[in-house]
Amino acid sequence: MAVTYSVAISYGKDLGWIDYDAEAKQATVNLANEEGRKLVEEYLSQTHEINVPHETLMDFAPKTVDPQADEESFKLALTRLWNKTKVHVDWSRPVDYVKAHPSY
Repeated sequence: MAVTYSVAISYGKDLGWIDYDAEAKQATVNLANEEGRKLVEEYLSQTHEINVPHETLMDFAPKTVDPQADEESFKLALTRLWNKTKVHVDWSRPVDYVKAHPSY
């Protein structure tokens, strides 16, 4: 049975979510705003070099991340999604609520 990690996102006045299937190593973007959906899909299809902290918050080193390689890489890539696409990851918004009410 596949385990799916879901997280809420928003772009403009549209709410949506991303499902990540760890077994298939594939993300599915559910967002009514086509521009925002395409931005996220493009971002998640590429590798990114992300500075990650090590022993202290002042000790960073670059790490190449493939967002769809595993759940940890997916979550790490999402921390930079806003900077590249202006699509906001709503970490604290309940995904079930967003699925039932995909707009503000």
